[in-house]
Amino acid sequence: MESVLAKQRRNKVIIHVVLIIMSFIMLVPFAWMILTALKTNQESISVNPFFIFPHNGWHWENFSTVWKSYNFLILYKNTLLMIIWRVVCACLTATMAGYAFGRLKFPGRKALFSLVLIQMMVPAQIFIIPQYLMVSKMGMLNTVFGLVFPGAVTAFGTYLLKTGYEGLPKDLEEAATIDGCNIGQRFLFIMMPLTRSSMVSLGIFTAVFAFKDLMWPMIVCTNATTTTLSAGLAKMQGQYGSDYPAMMAAATLAVLPMVIIYVIFQKQFVEGIATSGGKL
Repeated sequence: MESVLAKQRRNKVIIHVVLIIMSFIMLVPFAWMILTALKTNQESISVNPFFIFPHNGWHWENFSTVWKSYNFLILYKNTLLMIIWRVVCACLTATMAGYAFGRLKFPGRKALFSLVLIQMMVPAQIFIIPQYLMVSKMGMLNTVFGLVFPGAVTAFGTYLLKTGYEGLPKDLEEAATIDGCNIGQRFLFIMMPLTRSSMVSLGIFTAVFAFKDLMWPMIVCTNATTTTLSAGLAKMQGQYGSDYPAMMAAATLAVLPMVIIYVIFQKQFVEGIATSGGKL
C-alpha cells in the first residue's frame, strides 16, 4: 500500500515539475518582449546571448513615447468595437443557423450544410477580394462595419452550435409543443438557453480570432484613426530599420487588454475550450 502511495506521490511531483518547466518556457517570449521594451535600440540589437537585462537603466519612457505617437486609445476603441460586434453577430447568426440545421427538417438541409462545411475547408484568404469589393461598393471602407463584416457570419460557429443543438433531448421540444409553444418560442425560451456553453465557446474563439486578425484590418482600414491594434503594430515595422524597443513596448500595451479579459473571464475561457474540444 505504501509503495502505491509513494508511486502516486512521485508521479504527481514529476507532473508538476514538467508543467512548471513548460510554463516558464511559455513565459520566456513575454519576458523577452517586456525586457526589450525597457532597453535602448542599441541594446535591443545586441548579438550577445547573455545580454538579457538593460545595462544602461530601465527606459520606461519607451511606453509613454509609443502611447503618444500611435494614439493607443483610438486603437483600443477600434479593436474593442470590432471584437464586441463580431462576437454579437457571430453568436446571433450561428445560433439561429445551428438550430435550423440541427433541429428542423426542410428541403435542401443537407446540401446547404455541405456548403457550410466546404466554407470551413476553404482558406479564408480566398474570400478577401470579394469581401473587399462588397465593403467598397457599400462605401464602408475605414469604418467599424468594414472591420466586422467578415466575421458577422461564421461557418465554424454554425457547425459548433448545430452539434450543440443535436445533443439536446427531443423530449424538451415535444413537451414545449404540447404546451402550445410555436417554433420561435421553442427556440428562444427552451433550446437557446441550453446551448449557453456552446455560445460561450464561440464567443471566446471569435474574440481571440478578431483580436489576432491582421490582414483584413490592414486592407479595409488604411487610416490611422480607424485601424486596429494588430494592424497598427504591423505598420511600425520600418523598411530599412526598426525601433525594436518601441515595437516591444507597443506589443506589451496591445497584449494588456486580452490579459485583463482573460483574468476576469478565466473560468469561462477554460469552460469554453473544454466544451468545444479545440485550442486557441
